[in-house]
Amino acid sequence: MSTASVTSRPGVVLADLLPASRTKDIALVLGGAALTGIAAQIAVPVPGSPVPVSGQTFAALLVGTALGARRGFLSLALYAVAGMAGMPWFAQATSGYGMPSFGYILGMMLAATVVGALARRGADRSVLRTAGAMAVGSLIIYAVGVPYLALATGMTLSQAVAAGLTPFLIGDALKAALAMSALPAAWKLVGRRG
Repeated sequence: MSTASVTSRPGVVLADLLPASRTKDIALVLGGAALTGIAAQIAVPVPGSPVPVSGQTFAALLVGTALGARRGFLSLALYAVAGMAGMPWFAQATSGYGMPSFGYILGMMLAATVVGALARRGADRSVLRTAGAMAVGSLIIYAVGVPYLALATGMTLSQAVAAGLTPFLIGDALKAALAMSALPAAWKLVGRRG
């Protein structure tokens, strides 16, 4: 099937442009988990917060958008399960589930699923729609991560917002800007404009 006929179907994400096979799906899920683990190592501690600025949120949203809801969820679930089992690929080479930032990882699984579903509806085809999808994904990550942070550390919700959301907004805007240019450009490269 030609790229032109594949991209003309509604409900296509970037990963669907590759020939369909179970092996491809497994490789994409493994690759998405590995990309997230590698991106998590790009981490900068935030003074006064147990949560670092890292590349894992960007990777999680990119994986969900490029792979679609099902493969995106499976990638982030694999990332989470392997990290809970001891693979040191959470931010700052950590692992386990007892850390205060684990809620963000749970939020990333949900966010990857949602942005993947949005991508199937064309949310990654233009700059504005990509910005909207990234904003929704980031909100989901914070909606799970910040309350988890409060519960895990004994912070009040306002303290958790100050430590686990506010310092990350500028970085998230930069990550969204990267996605806003990369995803529509990828579609343009394969001959599809939204």
